[in-house]
Amino acid sequence: MSDFKLTPLDHLIAVYGEGTGTRTYKRYRHLVDKYRPLFPAPRQPGLTEQDSILITYGDQVRQPGIPHLQSLIGFCTAYLQDTISAVHILPFFPYSSDDGFSVIDYKQVDSGLGTWQDIESLGERFKLMFDAVINHISATSDWFGRFLQDEQPYTDFFIVVDGDPDLSAVVRPRALPLLTCVTTRSSEKKVWTTFSNDQIDLNYGNPQVLIEILDTLLFYVQHGADLIRLDAIAYLWKEIGTACIHLPQTHYLVQLMRAALDEIAPHVQIITETNVPHDENISYFGDGTNEAGLVYNFALPPLVLHTLRTGDSTAISRWASGLRLPSTQVTFFNFLASHDGIGVTPAKGLIPPDDIQALVDLAVSYGGRVSYRSNQDGSQSPYELNINYFDALSDPSSEEAQETQVDRFIAAHAIMFSLVGVPGIYFHSLTGSRGWADGILETGRNRTINRQKLELDELKAQLADPASLRSQVFQQLKHLLEVRAFHPAFNPYGRQQVMDIDGRVFAVRRISPGGEQNILCLQNISTQQVTLYLDQLGFPQHKGPQVDLVANIPISPGEEKPLLLRPYQTIWIAPGKGSKHED
Repeated sequence: MSDFKLTPLDHLIAVYGEGTGTRTYKRYRHLVDKYRPLFPAPRQPGLTEQDSILITYGDQVRQPGIPHLQSLIGFCTAYLQDTISAVHILPFFPYSSDDGFSVIDYKQVDSGLGTWQDIESLGERFKLMFDAVINHISATSDWFGRFLQDEQPYTDFFIVVDGDPDLSAVVRPRALPLLTCVTTRSSEKKVWTTFSNDQIDLNYGNPQVLIEILDTLLFYVQHGADLIRLDAIAYLWKEIGTACIHLPQTHYLVQLMRAALDEIAPHVQIITETNVPHDENISYFGDGTNEAGLVYNFALPPLVLHTLRTGDSTAISRWASGLRLPSTQVTFFNFLASHDGIGVTPAKGLIPPDDIQALVDLAVSYGGRVSYRSNQDGSQSPYELNINYFDALSDPSSEEAQETQVDRFIAAHAIMFSLVGVPGIYFHSLTGSRGWADGILETGRNRTINRQKLELDELKAQLADPASLRSQVFQQLKHLLEVRAFHPAFNPYGRQQVMDIDGRVFAVRRISPGGEQNILCLQNISTQQVTLYLDQLGFPQHKGPQVDLVANIPISPGEEKPLLLRPYQTIWIAPGKGSKHED
């Protein structure tokens, strides 16, 4: 994209034409001016090495008689305030399906979770990421109810398809019908439903829909959002005869959202969620100044899984070496697990088809499920692995030692933590959860396998037990995050240099934005001990004292003193003497 000089008026004219675009711009200006005096004082703009984001449901931890959001606030305050800087609360609005992603009312907090006061209370302790689920809205929403009653202006809020047009070119994220028949007061109609018959796509061809959604985004900022996640944004604009994904109008509208925030809330970041091949995904950076501030790094979860499955870093090193950002104002949102599954589409072209199929087979053999998408020729292909990430790395039925399984899981996250970007950690990963197979039986939905709710008292007891899986995972991940937060070389707007030293090791040199600090991250991704020599690694400061930041022990450089990496060991090397690590 190269439209960073376009004004909001230009964006609107590009989408709607001069007449409608000009009229819509007047409404846009009125909206922005209305919110300008309502916003809280901006927080410190930008993100640093001290930023990491917890991904969680509002009711992730529960206590009898206590609102779920208050239980979450208590847990985060007690366990994470010195480790995590931000909390992504997955959709906390009233909803009818899809665990929150079929929103009934964009501006209400689900009464089963708590109140806006609870959200704002959490925001006093942590930065907040809100979901903007704006591709679609619930079939039980007031908007769609008024559509069914033929009430103005809602008759044009949704996409009605007349006749039987050829929709074979439309890219489908799920193997479900694209159109859903509904009965309105006047007639039967077919409405567009990209994701399910309970998630009715909004019609952005109607500029009033756009204004309502812009109002929603600014409302979120008013209530403390520091980051706004644009859910499924790639499908926003529909045009029959096209793939209906990544259309130019979608990019123009994301740019408009960015322009509105830049004008009156420049501290707020847009983060785009587009589970598509890597090159398409990063198109939402625009030119580096005019679209998303962060983009989900969707290729990372399947690549890390492939890397640890094979014990070979070739594919991930090749991919990471080619990562480019269009400016120093944007960065990646790095993650391994989330409320969704592990998307395999982003890995296409990065690893061979046989290796993608091997991941599919692995997920099934380890007790997971696979979700499929429909192709243009009527066939189906794997879209997502529905499996807990710990389980994807270690067979739940295996008798392998817990220590080895934990080491492998920590290795996966150490790779993620070492790459340029802001790390996001799903609650179930941070607390060492395994998969919840019974959940699929309860709901009939594959994704439930990684969405179990936890009893807070039970979770606390497990975290207090040093021998438990939860405690071992939590303490080690927390340690890595805390080490990472104190070194500017891990700044998300810094640089990285991937090093090809041994196929059993993923090696990346992190460099602070100004180039003053360097850290060499070495990750053994194999079951074998690996011997390396610092003098052979090309690390600039190898002549002086070195310290392994993870273990906090000195490392002596020299040709005669090898560096031994245990299976799955993480070493982050920085200049300095360090101190003898004490257990």
